[in-house]
Amino acid sequence: MTMGALHEGHLSLARTLRADVDELVATIFVNPLQFDDPKDLERYPRTLEKDQQVLASVGVDVLFAPDPSTMYPEGEPVVTVSAGHLGEVLEGRARPGHFDGVLTVVSTLFHMTSPDVAIFGEKDAQQLIAIRRMVKDLAFPVEIVSGPTVRETDGLALSSRNAFLSPEQRERALSLSRALSSAVERAHVGDDVSACLAHGRRALATAEGFTLDYLVAIHPDTAMEVGPEYRGEVIFAIAAQVGEIRLIDNMHATVGS
Repeated sequence: MTMGALHEGHLSLARTLRADVDELVATIFVNPLQFDDPKDLERYPRTLEKDQQVLASVGVDVLFAPDPSTMYPEGEPVVTVSAGHLGEVLEGRARPGHFDGVLTVVSTLFHMTSPDVAIFGEKDAQQLIAIRRMVKDLAFPVEIVSGPTVRETDGLALSSRNAFLSPEQRERALSLSRALSSAVERAHVGDDVSACLAHGRRALATAEGFTLDYLVAIHPDTAMEVGPEYRGEVIFAIAAQVGEIRLIDNMHATVGS
């Protein structure tokens, strides 16, 4: 399930499933419910013709690309899916209602396409956690699998929003993955959560040209921040504003081992 403007990250998900399924379906829908800023919705890249071609090249059998009147025939739905506390932290705090919109459209598309298995990218870690929780809590008969974040050779996580970055902004955006890598490196040598995050923040100390929102360690099942005494798997997550573009990234690690 995508909003189009496809890149190699999306295509890697299709390739992952292609070998294991009888029929591979992709969806493209720019969902108005998950945008809190109308200008952000308006400028979101729409490249349907190109997307059709690349999906065919990786073996997608069916593309479902409905318009808003098909998805929401009576306008904005009255009944929606709530993300609960998952919609109030991190990206949910920065974009109120975003994850309610995500879960509402994903549940609707599940009903329309009836998949046995659905794959989502790990780059949107909080989204993946919320979808897995919705499927579990509401007993959707679908298996959720994930695909790893795909990066450029310099470490920048692929994102449809990268198209909006100038060359100078793109260089600044590399600070996100560098900070995460620094935190993960300290986890590998046995540092606790606090020390890992401190190392990541030090990597940002000399960086310029962006506004950091958060750099945190969260539990991979709940998206809640973990304390310094925590031991086990974590997701180091970061969000920052580069110009007018909000970028997110994350990396997995095990702390306290």
